[in-house]
Amino acid sequence: MRRSRLATLALTLAASFGVTLTLATPAQAAPTDRYVALGDSYASGVGADSYTSESGSCLRSTNSYPALYNTNIRPASYRSVACSGATTTDVINNQLSALSSTTTLVSVTVGGNDVGFSSIMSTCVLQGETQCVAAIQAAEDKARTELPGKLANVYNGIRSRAPSARVVVVGYPVFYQLGTVCVGLSATSRAKINEGINLVDDITRTAATSAGFTFADVRSIFVGHQLCSYGEKWLHALNVLNLTKSYHPTAAGQSGGYYPVFRSAAG
Repeated sequence: MRRSRLATLALTLAASFGVTLTLATPAQAAPTDRYVALGDSYASGVGADSYTSESGSCLRSTNSYPALYNTNIRPASYRSVACSGATTTDVINNQLSALSSTTTLVSVTVGGNDVGFSSIMSTCVLQGETQCVAAIQAAEDKARTELPGKLANVYNGIRSRAPSARVVVVGYPVFYQLGTVCVGLSATSRAKINEGINLVDDITRTAATSAGFTFADVRSIFVGHQLCSYGEKWLHALNVLNLTKSYHPTAAGQSGGYYPVFRSAAG
């Protein structure tokens, strides 16, 4: 009661002398990051719906992991130039210009289109096990010989344009849970697809580490949510009515899988 009277007295005296009092509020550090998101459909959020009109055929979703980071963390600035179908060459030619010396945080997911993720899945679905395994083997051979150099070119470009930025390289989830009863592709095809994705992720991790970047590995968190798993699926299966969505993360895959892994890696 006494404290209340003292507060009233203070306000009365302040009003008498024309002083304005402001009530103290807990201090909160304002996020200062200037964040730019680069990459392909897994970064733009294909499969997660809620695409922004400005992104056109790039299909940038408000449910993608970069957009979720922007919504939840509120960096000082945010821009995503990630685009469906982007290769390492596309990132270099069309996306790196979004970076500058003031950029402090960069995310990038790229490499899958360089080895033909989309065409491989089409082959596996339409042409059967023998052709599927052969297509993946050819892609693995290409990944081993070409992908390290292509990724290095991207990473060098990022570092050149954003020399002070923290860079998080985000990988791909493995598509299938093995050892379950599952219709569709054969067990051999599913195992070979997983093998190819693991190879791309391992090459990407090595290249990212060599560049001094952080690799955000989403493979573990997707376990139990893959195709052929018994849990909630975080990946779209083949969708003949919307082929673009096929084998991409759902909104739950972005929010429950990609976002927490990226958030932890971004610091």
